[in-house]
Amino acid sequence: MPKTKSKSGTVKKTQSKSLTKSTAIKKSRKKSALTLAEMPIEDVWVKYKKVGTDEIRNFLIERYLDIVKYTAERMHMRLPAEVDVEDLMSAGLFGLMDAIDAFDLERGVKFETYCAQRIRGAIFDELRAMDWVPRLVRSRTAKVERARKSLEMELGRRPTDVEISSRLDVDKAEFQKLSKDSKPVGVVSLNRKWFETDSSKDVREIDVISDKRQINPLGEIQRKDLKVLITKGLSRAERLIVVLYYYEEMTMKEIGMTLDLSESRVSQMHSSILARLKAQMQHREKEF
Repeated sequence: MPKTKSKSGTVKKTQSKSLTKSTAIKKSRKKSALTLAEMPIEDVWVKYKKVGTDEIRNFLIERYLDIVKYTAERMHMRLPAEVDVEDLMSAGLFGLMDAIDAFDLERGVKFETYCAQRIRGAIFDELRAMDWVPRLVRSRTAKVERARKSLEMELGRRPTDVEISSRLDVDKAEFQKLSKDSKPVGVVSLNRKWFETDSSKDVREIDVISDKRQINPLGEIQRKDLKVLITKGLSRAERLIVVLYYYEEMTMKEIGMTLDLSESRVSQMHSSILARLKAQMQHREKEF
């Protein structure tokens, strides 16, 4: 029994010491953080270059994180909607960390100026990685567009392909290749947001895209009704002329061969039909 009491007391003392040690570490970290916040930023940089601890590095990252956010949002304004600003901020954060490690105090340059360029460079690298079009194609596109804009300013009109190829100093075959490369096929996500609604579900691109191959039922019914209205009161030959000419898009000669009539006779009947239909429609103008 005494041995058991001794072990229990030892365990309690050990737990008490570990709690005391943990509390001391937390207080030390808190005190260190307060010290960094109260120090001039120049002294923080000097201390980081001497010691190089993760604590000071994290403090500097939090200090200049607003530059990353500002740069990413400014660049996002000129980019397509499918590019996420959070991805740009993540890339810019890596640029900030590289800038902190590579910053040289002896150069006498403000860190804000230095890191902004590194952040922009990191974001541009991320955008190039996201772009599926080769860089050579982008370079040729920019080359053609610069020549086009320059000629538009000089001539005051849209330049021709011959004028652009002459400005670029390339032959016709090479210019056609440049023009083809400068018009790459774009990729658009059909799941991207088209516009926001009051409901919880946003309208996507795929919800509003039109299918031109599909026949509009309302338009088809209106087309049939108009066909019946126009051909009502006409003879069989006259109805055939109207249907074949306006709906089947046949020529006067083809209609004459179909109805065993001459082309001049079909044209004469067509003119007569139009005159009668015009007179009929004027009386029903209010209905339309």
